[in-house]
This record gives sequence, structure tokens and C-alpha cells, in this order.
Amino acid sequence: MASVETAAEHERILREIESTDTNCIGPTLRSVYDGQEHGLFMEKLDVRIRNHDREIEKMCNHHFQGFVDSITELLKVRGEAQKLKSQVTETNGRLQDDGKELMGSMEELQKCRVQQRNIASTIDKLSHCLPVLEMYSRLQEQMRAKRYYPALRTLELLEHTCLPRAGQYRFCSIMAENIPMLRTQIRDTAMTQLRDFLESIRKHSDKIGETAIRQAQMQRSLDTQPRAPIGRRSRKEAAAAAADGGGQRGSPVSEQDSGILDVEDEEDDEVPGAQDLVDFSPVYRCLHIYTVLGLRDVFENYYRKQRRKQARLVLQPHSNMHETLEGYRRYFNQIVGFFVVEDHVLHTTQGLVNRAYVEELWELALSKLIAALRTHSSYCDNPDLVLDLKNLIVLFADTLQGYGFPVSQLFDMLLEMREQYGEILLKRWNVTFRQVLDQDNFSPIPVSTEEEYKHYTAQFPLQDPELDKLPFPKKLPFSEFVPKVYCQLKEFIYACLKYSEDLHLSSTEVDDMIRKSTNLLLTRTLSHCLQYAIKKKNVGLAELVQVIINTTHLEQSCHFLEEFISNITNVPPDSANATKLYGTSTFKDARHAAEAEIYTNLNAKIDQFLQLANYDWMAAAPGGGALEASDYLVDLIAFLKSTFSVFTNLPGTPVEHATLPGKVAQTACMSACKHISTSLTELLLDPEVRQISIGALHQLNADVQECEGECPRLVLHLAARSALTSPLPPPPAPPEPPKPAGGTEKRFSFL
Repeated sequence: MASVETAAEHERILREIESTDTNCIGPTLRSVYDGQEHGLFMEKLDVRIRNHDREIEKMCNHHFQGFVDSITELLKVRGEAQKLKSQVTETNGRLQDDGKELMGSMEELQKCRVQQRNIASTIDKLSHCLPVLEMYSRLQEQMRAKRYYPALRTLELLEHTCLPRAGQYRFCSIMAENIPMLRTQIRDTAMTQLRDFLESIRKHSDKIGETAIRQAQMQRSLDTQPRAPIGRRSRKEAAAAAADGGGQRGSPVSEQDSGILDVEDEEDDEVPGAQDLVDFSPVYRCLHIYTVLGLRDVFENYYRKQRRKQARLVLQPHSNMHETLEGYRRYFNQIVGFFVVEDHVLHTTQGLVNRAYVEELWELALSKLIAALRTHSSYCDNPDLVLDLKNLIVLFADTLQGYGFPVSQLFDMLLEMREQYGEILLKRWNVTFRQVLDQDNFSPIPVSTEEEYKHYTAQFPLQDPELDKLPFPKKLPFSEFVPKVYCQLKEFIYACLKYSEDLHLSSTEVDDMIRKSTNLLLTRTLSHCLQYAIKKKNVGLAELVQVIINTTHLEQSCHFLEEFISNITNVPPDSANATKLYGTSTFKDARHAAEAEIYTNLNAKIDQFLQLANYDWMAAAPGGGALEASDYLVDLIAFLKSTFSVFTNLPGTPVEHATLPGKVAQTACMSACKHISTSLTELLLDPEVRQISIGALHQLNADVQECEGECPRLVLHLAARSALTSPLPPPPAPPEPPKPAGGTEKRFSFL
């Protein structure tokens, strides 16, 4: 059984070797050598090889004749092949000879096609590279010309359009590497120009403001319509210029470009506006550049921060600004110039500054401006400077109001300054009134010709028909003080009116302000000056009499002042809310003070005479005959007669002094007589007089009889004159004489 299985296994292996690729029989042969019967297998293999050899031999014997025939035919074909080869070689030779020219042409054609292909490729590449080079060349030209906004636009086009199309070339890589540096250079240069612009407008803001104020003044003087677009370019044109990359011009911007243009040489009938003095292209250029770079917020914050700093510098006044009007003018010009620039930027840029930002700056400026004006104007004591300052503030307010800024607070401050102006005027007029009083001679004004008379009546509204009928030369009843004071009152009213102009006040408000200020001048300033003139030392009776005459005429002229104020304010004096002038009471008080001073001076003069009284209280009784009055009393009566004769123009006296009103003279005379009586009583009742002889009493009785004889006669003369003259306001009661000292029981009766 084992031999049968081995033979079957060997058979299988042989079949497998016959049917399998020789490269894969390794495992089969290994299985033979792994067994113990490889010798049997080798025998079996030899038998199989011999069998295959016999089969091959049988097959070769079977096909031998066909092989011989094939060899014979092949030999025949070889000869024909030799002939064909010689023919092909000959044909090829002829073809090669004939194709040499064609091959040359083909080679040339091939070269031309290669060149054509290279040229086409080159043209294609150049069509993508030339725009890059042209764009870069344009960029360099724009950079040299300092046209940075177009350069930035060119740079953006070069980076995002031209370079991607050109491909990967070295010069393209170099350009791409330079683009960030160029962009940074453009940004930094634009910012540098903006800084130069901000510094320039800070330095030239006073020139800008001066132009704006001058234009507003011209518009106001011409009474034109509300403000039109200022300057040669309207805001729409300026905005269009801003939208065009900051108003790029063909000419390059020099390094010294300060943003301030020179318009003095331009020949144009139209007055240049304040904006025409400024080249805003650095602002527009920098704004557009930062917008393209995506840094608009950074630029806006920087611009606003810098302008706030400049606003604080502009609003800081000089320490000596109050000394001259030019200091105020320069201060206002700088503020106007600052806000004119901001207003133009507001209307020509989209969002660089907004209305809220400008209003915030204006509120800051108003608060600091008003505080500075209040502080510096308080140092001023010159009304002309205050008036000029007021006009300057009004012009400043009108200018900025034309640009849309609210200025009501400025006019409120001007009304506050009105009180200060009035106080300064009162101080100046106080000096003026005192100078007039010091320079006055307190004598009636002599008039020799009609021209002189008209000159004085033009200064003062004198209405005296009797005086008009008198021939020349004649004398006006008042002194130079009256027309000068009346003219100064009118000048004061004009000064008050000047301040009230252009304050947008109604006629009633102006009239009320003028009347209140005039009342202060009358009741405080002029009244104090008159009291000063009356109360000062060494004032004589002639001066006091003239003061009474002067104040009487000034009192009578008060209604003319009322009419004067009504004429210049167009407010009727009898209107319901019209303030009345207190001039009548002022002059009455001054006249009463002068009258009281006359009484006091007369009494003082009487006291001087009475001091000369030297009674011998122990004198012996007189002998026969009448006693004569004492010498001092005779001199006293003579003094009173001469005094009242001179100042009342009694018959027989020359007219050289002012005429004392009759009732005043009568009251003064009665006061003098009463004072004499009281003084004599005091002499008699003096506690130091212990004894009195009958002789002393007779002498005192003689003196009293002299007084009783002369004083009533003088009083009657004065009463008669008072009845003949026009009635005047009643004089005040004379001062009460001092009561005699008590402590004595002596009583005397004198006829």
C-alpha cells in the first residue's frame, strides 16, 4: 500500500511540475527532498523525460519535410530581399538628396515656430509685467511729487491687481516686499504734513480770524442778507476738493507748505473769505490716506485731541491783555480763526468732526472766554477802552453767529459789563465835574456880541425873554459851570447810548438803561461834586450865591434833558414804564445845602464881629445925652447892608455879582438878625458875668436899639424886592439858634 501511495504522489508531483511555471516549482521539489523516496522519484522522473524525448522525436520526424521546404523558400526570399534592399537604399539616397532642401526649410520653419512661440510667451508675460512696471514707475513719480493719496491708490492697485497677474518674478517679489514700507512712508509723511498744518493754523489763527471779522464787519456795514458762502469757493466746492483726495493739484506741495495761502496778489473784485487763506489739503489728504489704510478712527482721535490742546492754548489770554485794545483784538482773532477752521472742516469732511464735538469745544470756549473777559475787564478804568472792547465783542459775536455758533451768553455778559462801564463813566465824570467846578470863577457870564450869546444858548437851553431884550453887553445869570455841566450831561447820555448800540435791545430797554445811569450821575456823582464845592474851605458868599443861581437854572433844564433822552431813544417821556430823572431833587438838595451854607457863613461872619464885643459890665452910668452903639455893632450892620445890597441888587449898587433870590436873601437876613439877637442874649446871660452895672445895661440897650432900627429896615427892603421878582421855591427854614446856657434867673426886656 505504501508503494502505491508513493507512486501516486510522485505522479502528482510530476504533473504539477509539468503544469507549473518553473519559477514556482521550488516548494514542489522541496516536498520530494523532504521525503525518503527521492531516489524513486528520480527514476520516475527519468522515465518521464525519456517518454517526452520520444514524443519530440516523433514530432520532428513528422514535420521534417516541411522544415526543409521552408528553408528552401527562405533562401529564395533572401535573394529577393537583397534586391529590394538595394532598391530601397537607392531610393533612400535619391530621397535624401531631394529632401535636404526641404529639411533645411523645415528646420528654419521649426526655428521660426520656436521663436514665434517664445515671442508670444514673452508678449504675454510682458503684457502682465509692463503694467506692474508702469504702475511702479507712476508710484515713484507720485512719491517724488508728494502726491501721497494718489500714490496710495496706485499702491493698492499694484498690490491687489497687477502683481498677482505678473507671476513670480524677482522684481515682483522685491516690489511686494517694498509695499508695506511705502505704505508706512506715505502714512508717516501725511501725518507730518498734518502736524505742520496744525502748527501753521495755530500760528496764523489770528490772521484767519482777522479776515473773518473784517468780512463780517463789511457785511454788517452793507446791511446785507444773512451770510452767504464765504470766499471764492463754496463749501460744496471745498467738499468736492476734499473728496478728491485732499485737493491734489498738479504742482507739488513744498516742504515749507504751511497750509496758509497768499491771496494778496490775486486780482479779484470779490473779497477773499477766511477759508481762502487756508489750504486744507493736508487734512483731506491725511484723512483719505488713513481711511484707505483702515485707520480712520486713529486719525479722527488724533486730530480732535490735537485741536482740543490748541483750543486750550488759544483760550489762554495774555496776562497784560487788559492794557490795550490790541491785546483783546488779537485774543478774539485767534478764537475766531480757530472756530472758522473747525466750521469749515465740519462742513467739508464727512465725520472727521461732528456737530457735537464742535459744540463741546464752543461751550468750553464760551466758559473760558467769559471768565477771562470778566477778569481782565475788571482791571480797566478807561471808558473808551471798555466801549471799544464792547464793540469788539459785538463784532466777535456777530462773526461767530454767522457761522452758526450760539452767542447769547456773550450778550448777557455785555449787559453785565454795562454796570462796570457805568461805574467807570461815573468816575470819569466825577473828575470832569470837579475840574469844571475848580475852573469856574462863580461869576455871571459876560456877553458882548450876538455870536457869544448864541454860542452859550446853543450849549444851554436858556429861556429868558427879559434877558433877550437887554442890549449888549449884558450878563447871563449863571456862570460857566452851567453850560459846561449841561453839555457834560449830554455827553454822558451819548456815552451810555453808544454802549447800548448793537446789543439787540429794544428802545424801551435802551431808554431805561440811559435814564437809570443818568440818575446815578445826578444823584451820586454830580450831587457829591456840588456838595464838595459847597462844603470846601474858603468858599465865599459870592460863590455860594452863584451855586444857588446855577442849580436853579440846571433844575429848570431837567425837562430838556428828558426830551433829549426821548429824542435819541424814540421813547415818549410820558410812557408808562419810563424812568423819571431825579435831577430836580438833586439840584434842589444842592441849592438847599448852599442856602444853609450861606446862613452858616453869615452867622460865622457875625460871630467874628461879635468876638470884637468888649462890654464893660461894671461901667458907670452915663451922663446926659443919648448913647451911641458899639463900634463892632455898627461895623456889623454896615457889613450886612453891603452884603445884601450887593447880592440882591438893591437900588444904588452896581451889578457885579450873582443876584441872590429874594426870599433866600430875606430868610438869610432874618436868620442873621435872629442870630445877632441870640448872641447878644448869650453875652448877657453868660455865666461868667457875675455883676452888671446900670451903665453896661444902657450900652447894651443902645446896641439893641441900633439893631432894632436897622434890621427891620433891611428886611423890609428885601421883602419888597422879593415881591417884585418872580416867585422861586421857598427856602428852607433857617437853622435854630442855640439855646442860651441855663443856670441863671436873669431876665431883661428891651424895646
